[in-house]
Amino acid sequence: MILYALVCSRKHEFEGWFRSAADFETQAEADDVACPVCGDQDVRRAPSAPALVSGKGGEEQARKLRQALVELRKHVESTSDYVGERFPEEARRIHYGEVEKRSIYGEASAEDARELNDEGIEIAVIPWPSLSDS
Repeated sequence: MILYALVCSRKHEFEGWFRSAADFETQAEADDVACPVCGDQDVRRAPSAPALVSGKGGEEQARKLRQALVELRKHVESTSDYVGERFPEEARRIHYGEVEKRSIYGEASAEDARELNDEGIEIAVIPWPSLSDS
């Protein structure tokens, strides 16, 4: 996996994990990469210095990062309601006071994320690791 520093056309900086440089390019060209702040799909790699990690140090860093993401996933799952593909609709209902405020998680397309952000509805895109190898 490769960690890239990314920036959207609105100058929001964030990071993303990809299997390869070609994987990033393919996803970016298909508008499958979106800014977690504003949902903008005009995303490019930001200039960055390469991080050189060798041997077990790199493996240990990757293991710790994965474990942190697993713990985050467990926390979200234990403290939030899963709404699946209804996430955009339910986020709007909460935002506009149609239902009681609560923490939710689910799936949304990059376009949905951008539209939610445009409406002032804050969301976060979280890398969702499998729990099977934790």
